Amino acid sequence: MALKNIKNKIVATKKTGQVTKAMEAVSAVKMRKSQERALASRSYAHAAARMLEHLSVTGDRALLPYIESRPEGRILLVLVTSDKGLAGSVNSAVLKQAEQYIGMDACDSICIGRKAVEFARRQLKGKVIAEYVGVADDFTLADVEDIATKISDAFASGVYKEVHVNYQTFVSTFEQRPTSQQLLPLKPSVLRDIVAGIRPKEGMFAGDESELMRGSDYTYEPDAETVLKSLMPQLINIMIFHMLIESKACEHSARMIAMKNATDKTKEMIKSLTLKFNKERQAVITAEVSEISGGMEAMKEV
Repeated sequence: MALKNIKNKIVATKKTGQVTKAMEAVSAVKMRKSQERALASRSYAHAAARMLEHLSVTGDRALLPYIESRPEGRILLVLVTSDKGLAGSVNSAVLKQAEQYIGMDACDSICIGRKAVEFARRQLKGKVIAEYVGVADDFTLADVEDIATKISDAFASGVYKEVHVNYQTFVSTFEQRPTSQQLLPLKPSVLRDIVAGIRPKEGMFAGDESELMRGSDYTYEPDAETVLKSLMPQLINIMIFHMLIESKACEHSARMIAMKNATDKTKEMIKSLTLKFNKERQAVITAEVSEISGGMEAMKEV
């Protein structure tokens, strides 16, 4: 390889490293904010899941649209991914779990994130009933209300027998866990799994998972049907809000690690290319010295 080509490659690699270093710094700031929101929101999601569990075992007639098992019907899949790539396997792991729905005619989807939209359009046979792209990092509970309303209304209509959510759960900066949960119909066993996954095993947000509100009774005013009709979408809203926050924390954590690995790789490439450049230059210098020496010896003979 010519010296000029090697030098140009070193310059290009350095510029790439500067870009990945900048992206790493940006992702680190976003990661810290997203992690704080994810961990802080877990207590609210935990309370919502406990309340949903209690309501699911009361058997109140007003809850029948949300707790009844249906032998027939379609499946509604909620896919949560990021809009952008360059985040390791954070998106592919979620989409890999969703591959079990490929080829199913009776499966519709609600897609949150551009990667989810692209996957659903390309792989899933069912229709995409809603798309949400460009969700900001600082989204609020009100921003998620439309998603939760579509999910609860779709299930209450009787068209769908189950609602499943595929998303990433934040474990630590270096570990994210792809999660698939059944959101509706409400089942105590499923909700216990959600509760167990929300609370970390240690730290300030850890808690006793046995603190479930079994045995307590609620008094509804003015009546159970009116209260539950308003309460259920809000509880589902909190759960969806929590899942989106977890996904955001996972996205920025994975992207920071991916960009750090890319930056380290550029340093290795620059070191390797510099060594190769020096060897090539030394070879060129040696050849030039040999030519000069040969020319001098030839002149002496003349």
